[in-house]
Amino acid sequence: MEADATAAPDPNISAEDFEAFRPRNGGPGPTILQVLPALVSGGVERGTVDMTRAIVQAGWRAIVVSRGGPMVHEIERVGGTHIELSVHAKNPLLWRATFDALVDVIHRERVDLVHARSRIPAWHGLKAAARNRVPFVTTFHQRPTAATALKRAYNSVMVRGERVIAISHYIAERLLADYGMDPERLRVIPRGVDLDMFDPDRVPAERMIRLVNKWRVPDGVPVVMMPGRITAWKGHALLIDALARLERGSFHCLMVGDDISRPDAKRRLEAHAQAAGVGAYVHFVGRTDDMPAAYKMADVVVSASLDPEPFGRVMIEAQAMGRPIVATDHGGARETVLAGETGWLVAPGDAEALAAGLRTALSLDGEARAKLSGLAIAHVRENFSRYQMCARTLAVYTEVLSERGCERL
Repeated sequence: MEADATAAPDPNISAEDFEAFRPRNGGPGPTILQVLPALVSGGVERGTVDMTRAIVQAGWRAIVVSRGGPMVHEIERVGGTHIELSVHAKNPLLWRATFDALVDVIHRERVDLVHARSRIPAWHGLKAAARNRVPFVTTFHQRPTAATALKRAYNSVMVRGERVIAISHYIAERLLADYGMDPERLRVIPRGVDLDMFDPDRVPAERMIRLVNKWRVPDGVPVVMMPGRITAWKGHALLIDALARLERGSFHCLMVGDDISRPDAKRRLEAHAQAAGVGAYVHFVGRTDDMPAAYKMADVVVSASLDPEPFGRVMIEAQAMGRPIVATDHGGARETVLAGETGWLVAPGDAEALAAGLRTALSLDGEARAKLSGLAIAHVRENFSRYQMCARTLAVYTEVLSERGCERL
């Protein structure tokens, strides 16, 4: 298996400089169409925006097809074109019209390559690309487990690209084991963080004060932060159980993430915190538009996922901000956290182990915290930048298009 897309440009090229990918003949570059369900929020959507920016900066043309959403303006702001189609719909009655429309878009816009990032859009994209005789690439973002043969068949479209991008070695290994795909088609490209946005030196105190006041964070109490939408496998209940093992009043826990779409789950977790005796110290604060400031407020960031994270963007964002991370020891965490150096990996599903990790992180003195912070920032800058992710993906596009004899490279 190839570990990475190795055709990326010279690493000495400055960040966000994709000049090495500009068309050699000076003409218009290839047109890349990315297809995903919607542009609402999340890692898949953020990666789509990041790649749109890179495609445009390389002198190519970027088109995104989805059902729309608030992030459409970000696609357009970075120079991409958005086309609204119902590629998210699971209703079979809509599939034929969606497929025909996508075939027309690929033909009309002279698309050179289709890149799918989710399963229902991928089924449309695979067939529409084949109809137009253009290459098809996928990125496997999802948790790879499939409990039934039907689910496995549904997921299988994501391993049918001419190249399949896995967002971690954990995902790559699962794809090889579970789907028996040809390793020659597989590329591992970790997700990347915006180092300009997630830079502790660029987050002024005013932004932190705004969140402190909004969330009523007490002075002088260490902040434990768990970013992530409320869903059972993310481990909110496990963190509450771990916090119940710590000294009362020795922490203030902020659960940051979507708590509106599942109000019953939030109420159950709040009741669980009360029953565990930590209700006064655990607060669900909802989503924020300023995660860098939120991370900078934290004394320790937690990823308590019960199932393996395919990658775990929280872990690289927290480390980019110089924050200690305590994460469960499986999945993508093993590839992003330097155990004992930038954070701690603890046994999955074990509240006592999570509590021990929290005690260690919260007990760091100023010198140890500063050392960890420097190591964490350097680790992310060296291995998980947005530029690296985008350059490696452009390299995959170039590889596939070269094989097809694309004249616009």
